[in-house]
Amino acid sequence: MSIVLSEILAEKQTVALGGHIRPDGDCVGSVMGLYLYLQEEYPKLQVDVYLENLADRFLFVQDTNKIHSEIDDSKVYDLFICMDCGDKERLGFSAPLFESAKMTACIDHHVSNEAFADYNEIIPDASSTSELVYRLIDKDKISLHCAEALYMGIAHDTGVFQYSCTAPETMEAAAELLRKGVNGSDIIDKTFYEKTYVQNQILGKALLESMMVLDKKCIFSYVSKRDMEFFDAVPSDLEGIVSQLRYTTGIEVAIFMYETGYQEYKVSLRSKDAVDVSKIAKYFGGGGHVKAAGCTMKGTVHDVVNNLMKEIDIQLKAIGTKE
Repeated sequence: MSIVLSEILAEKQTVALGGHIRPDGDCVGSVMGLYLYLQEEYPKLQVDVYLENLADRFLFVQDTNKIHSEIDDSKVYDLFICMDCGDKERLGFSAPLFESAKMTACIDHHVSNEAFADYNEIIPDASSTSELVYRLIDKDKISLHCAEALYMGIAHDTGVFQYSCTAPETMEAAAELLRKGVNGSDIIDKTFYEKTYVQNQILGKALLESMMVLDKKCIFSYVSKRDMEFFDAVPSDLEGIVSQLRYTTGIEVAIFMYETGYQEYKVSLRSKDAVDVSKIAKYFGGGGHVKAAGCTMKGTVHDVVNNLMKEIDIQLKAIGTKE
């Protein structure tokens, strides 16, 4: 069943909001945007947010200091709304609260989402989950702080309005949020473009050591745990590397991975037009969008890359882009 916010909130007293592990801009924007809206429009509701620790650049969003990073297993919510999650396992530490809730809802735009909640708003063509939240709430009652969160989410998942998922409706939503008083350029600069010295160093290393394969239609790079320790980097410092690889002339698919354990890698995939990377990620136990997806894989670096390239090559050959 699709979501009508007023209906699923009817007669509820406690609501939990959660998003995916390693929360990115759209995850933070959608969850906090809805939280701030509910605080204003449903003041009698007890609303709690559950997210892993946020990157510093997202802390400007109002009330991020109220986010819970641990759960009370005995707590049972009337409603749990998860956002930007392709499956409930992606909720991470808050998944038990989703399981125990009396009612569940999911707002998401991942093509791999199989509508696992009681109520689902799954629109794969939407630019972002933040745009879906914008569609679901009363536009006349969006506060400045709510608008800032949603604008950030939309900007991040559209690559600052440049990805093909950016539709006229996306730009119209962003325009309405700007009319609420949002300083769009400041949010984009501080949360999307600005990088620390460490982030620039590790980006440079990843680009310098990248390799082109499959007749120069695919590019890959990886960062080891030793590299992470050397640069004193954390996973959030690696955001944007795979997109930068994708910008390479002639490339159809970019692969970036970093080591999370012995022979275990977190893989990020990005494509331009020819390859559906969500199918590849799903094949290896992950998921995502047609042009942006990810998974976790085990094996040596060469094993992982070779297995990914086999699946990419199948799609390239099928459409005749590989001679």
